[in-house]
Amino acid sequence: MTDLGQSLIEIEDLTKVFYTDEVETHALSGVHLGIRKGEYVAISGPSGCGKSTLLSILGLLDTPTGGKYLLNGEPVESLDFAARSRIRNREIGFIFQSFNLIGDLTVYENVELPLTYRQRMPSAERKKRVMESLERVSMAHRVRHYPSQLSGGQQQRVAVARALAGHPSILLADEPTGNLDSHNGEAVMELLRDLHREGATICMVTHDPRFVKQAEREIHLFDGKVVAEEELRKLMQETQA
Repeated sequence: MTDLGQSLIEIEDLTKVFYTDEVETHALSGVHLGIRKGEYVAISGPSGCGKSTLLSILGLLDTPTGGKYLLNGEPVESLDFAARSRIRNREIGFIFQSFNLIGDLTVYENVELPLTYRQRMPSAERKKRVMESLERVSMAHRVRHYPSQLSGGQQQRVAVARALAGHPSILLADEPTGNLDSHNGEAVMELLRDLHREGATICMVTHDPRFVKQAEREIHLFDGKVVAEEELRKLMQETQA
């Protein structure tokens, strides 16, 4: 791929503060982060350190309190809801821990749904993308099934297909094996490795050290800040003392 290594995401001094009952919770405190096209990045850290908050901001599901966020060279930190939704639909593919499939839609309809929001995409193109994505995750034979008729591992494969169908710039995976047994978890991780080898850019949040090591680069979060691995070990030891 000719664009391999080019900057896709640049974040500078990112902060996120939640306000509840006059209490300020600083979920992210001055995060700096860059992700290149074609890179496979894992974000790790203890529970409550800001991993999912960071992923939500990267995926334009949430907005930061402060700082800069460039996606493909364009500032996106201050966009309104409609603009964020439009860019998210085109640029970002999500893989959630809980699959987030719609129970009364078939496998085919679940994968097609995000594409229906693309203006001027012909139905023939939608069908082509849906079937290509399902074939890529070995689920094309289940197009007429409903989520309740699938195992957890199969549901997550459908969720991956849904993310791929939009041809996104980046796949964001939030604990993609969290609701799976070890066998299905390994299968989903192998699928992500295959996608990365084919050129996909992936940013994954995980607490599982086995899966962290499969990424090219690990980013450690602690109390809303990016820290070096040695510093993370020291901080974790201090909290456990």
